[in-house]
Amino acid sequence: MSSDNMIELAQVRKSYFIGHPNEFEVLHGIDLHIRRGEFIAIVGASGSGKSTLMNIIGVLDRPTSGSYSLDGVAIETLHDRELSRIRNHKIGFIFQNFNLIARSTAIHNVELPMLYAGLSRHERHERAKELMAMVEMTDRARHQPNELSGGQKQRVAIARAMANDPAILLADEPTGNLDTATERMVMDVFHRLHEEQGKTIVLITHSPDLAKETDRVVTLRDGQIIEDRKGVGHA
Repeated sequence: MSSDNMIELAQVRKSYFIGHPNEFEVLHGIDLHIRRGEFIAIVGASGSGKSTLMNIIGVLDRPTSGSYSLDGVAIETLHDRELSRIRNHKIGFIFQNFNLIARSTAIHNVELPMLYAGLSRHERHERAKELMAMVEMTDRARHQPNELSGGQKQRVAIARAMANDPAILLADEPTGNLDTATERMVMDVFHRLHEEQGKTIVLITHSPDLAKETDRVVTLRDGQIIEDRKGVGHA
């Protein structure tokens, strides 16, 4: 693997119902390299394979065939416990529906990944306070998710994704449920993380306008990459 690449997929295929008459292949030989510190958008219509590809990149699922190297590690050689450790320490996930724990405060939601990582209570709390400040949510730290707007929930979710200082952020339609003004606020947070902290960010989006703000736009159709072009970047 090239030292410049954080993510390398070679001829990755993903099928379901393997060996059955109705076997269905979703990804058809994906070749994709993502450089360290790159901000990339993956776009495509519903059913194009975007979420399946995201699940493989995020080691939530394994390819049926092909190879995947993440930061120099061959993912197909790892056991489930090792994959779980990678997910917890190296990758931060942000989803369209936020996935916050309803009966916990915003700051406790941010602390939770650090609890699983074994940090002390003091370390978790201090780190969570820093992250809440980073996403400008300090004044809402003690509120529960049902007391927050959609944009506030997503900023908490981004802070939580950053809890263990991952090298990679995977964002699956993170602005899909937000209005235009709130969408702008969330994208600005991603740009800051990319420009100031050098995070590698993979953004799945249906929005061409958001996609073109990134370094690079990869378009999927029917489980194949049909275009890989340079984005406009952040103005």
